[in-house]
Amino acid sequence: MADDEINGIRALLSSKPRPVGWAERRARIEEVGAHWAVAPDISLTPVSIGGLAAEWSRAPGADPSRVLLFFHGGGYCSGSIVSHRRMVTEAGRAAGVRTLAVAYRLAPEHPFPAAYDDAFAAWRFLQAQGIPATKIVVGGDSAGGGLSLALSMRLCDLGEATPACLWLSSPWTDLTMSGETLATKDAVDPLIHKPYLEELASAYVPAGVDRRDPRLSPLNADLKGLPPVLIQVGSDETLLSDSTRFAAAAGAADVAATLEIWPHMIHAWPLWNAGLADGRRALAQAGRFMRTHMA
Repeated sequence: MADDEINGIRALLSSKPRPVGWAERRARIEEVGAHWAVAPDISLTPVSIGGLAAEWSRAPGADPSRVLLFFHGGGYCSGSIVSHRRMVTEAGRAAGVRTLAVAYRLAPEHPFPAAYDDAFAAWRFLQAQGIPATKIVVGGDSAGGGLSLALSMRLCDLGEATPACLWLSSPWTDLTMSGETLATKDAVDPLIHKPYLEELASAYVPAGVDRRDPRLSPLNADLKGLPPVLIQVGSDETLLSDSTRFAAAAGAADVAATLEIWPHMIHAWPLWNAGLADGRRALAQAGRFMRTHMA
C-alpha cells in the first residue's frame, strides 16, 4: 500500500514536464500541491501583513492562542498559500494550533533579502497580536525551511526570544549545493536536481552576494541559541544531505535537534498527505513535537 501511494504521487509529479517560465512553474506547483483540497472543516481567514498576503487557518478545537507560522517551499521562486494549504492546515490540526501561512515575495522579481525581510515582518505581526514567542512554532518546507532558520537566527542575533521550536520539512540549507546526495540520489528523486537548484539560487541571490552567507545557507551559521528543531526528510531526496549535515551541525552547537529520515519518501512529501499515509504520519509526528514544546 505504501509503495502504491508514493508511486501514485510520483506519477502525478511526472505527468507533465517541468514548465519553463516562472508564471507557468508557479501555476504547476499550485496544480500539484492543491491536488487534494483543504478539508471542509477548516476555517480560512485572509489577512494582510503590511500589504503582504497571508492566511489564518484553524481546525475545530485548535487553540487560538498558539500559532504555527508557516513559510512555503518552491525554491524562493514559486509556491504559494494555495499550493501548501492542505499541508499547513493539517499540520495545524495535528498540533492543535492556528496557522498563519505567508505569501512572501518571490524571486526573480524580488530577490534576497525580500523573503528574508517578509519572514521577519510576519514575526513582528504576531508579536503585535500579543502572541508570545513561547506560543509560536516556525516551520516550512524546502526553501521555507531555510527561511524559518534564517528568521530564527535573525532573532538570535538581535538577542530576542526565539520560537518555541522549529519544524523543517525537507529543508534547503545549503545554496552552494555541496551536498553529496545531489549526486547519489539524483536517479531516485523525481523533483529536485542540481541544475534546477542552480537556476533557483541564481534567481534568488543577487550578483555579488556570497551564497555561503548564513542568511542564505543556514548550514554555515553559528547555530547556538536556536530552539529545538525537528527535521523531517525523505530517503529518496537529493537534498537529504542538507538535512543530515544540518542536524549534525545543530547538535554540535548544543541545539536539541531531532532528525527523521523517512524511507522511500520524496521531497516535501507531507504536501500530499490526503493521499499518502506517510504524509499523514509525518504531520502527526510534527504535531506531537510542536505540542510538546509549546506545553
